[in-house]
Amino acid sequence: MKSAIAFGIKLGLTPAQAKALARLKTPEKVQDFVSAIPANFEPDGDTCLSVREAMRQRRAHCIEGAFVAACAFWMQGQLPLLMDLKARGDNDHVVALFRKQGCWGAISKSNHVWLRWRDPVYRNLRELALSYFHEYVTGRSKTLWSYSVPFDLRRCNTTQWVSAKESCWDVAEALDDIRHYKLITAAQAKHLRPRDKVEQRADALREYQRPRRSRRGKKR
Repeated sequence: MKSAIAFGIKLGLTPAQAKALARLKTPEKVQDFVSAIPANFEPDGDTCLSVREAMRQRRAHCIEGAFVAACAFWMQGQLPLLMDLKARGDNDHVVALFRKQGCWGAISKSNHVWLRWRDPVYRNLRELALSYFHEYVTGRSKTLWSYSVPFDLRRCNTTQWVSAKESCWDVAEALDDIRHYKLITAAQAKHLRPRDKVEQRADALREYQRPRRSRRGKKR
């Protein structure tokens, strides 16, 4: 644990932050930690907080939670990998990737019931991305369109996403620009069944309630 803490401090975390992430020795513990961070409703405008800022401010949306999870994985000797999910007429969603016994799983920060943790049972990233397809929706419509190749955060300087005081838009843009693969064809999209009333009612379930003075955010 001491080596993990030292590495976290080297990445740009405070000693307390490094100690907190060093305790997360399993994907389940990483997910629990990320889920326990209150949702970032962006009351003052769009954000893309670094790991240090998300932990300091105690708020995160999807990509910010994915940064935290990826940093925790890196401190445990795993690769800090993200995957971007793109949608038509909807917002992107970002998850942190991990592998166990050759299969992929995902850590996901979402305030909704749908786009959350995925067990490491998926043989490839297409299978993992498709596990989000049915529930990735706006209104009655299913909107998920494509998924990215793994984005290794080691390609970015840690000052861009671990310790940055300003929002990490350069990393978000780099993730947006990497190669994506389509999940369905245009012909298949025309025949998707709209969600029924029961599924729509389930959308009302939230993990964190939006503060009354907070404007509607853009992140999931």
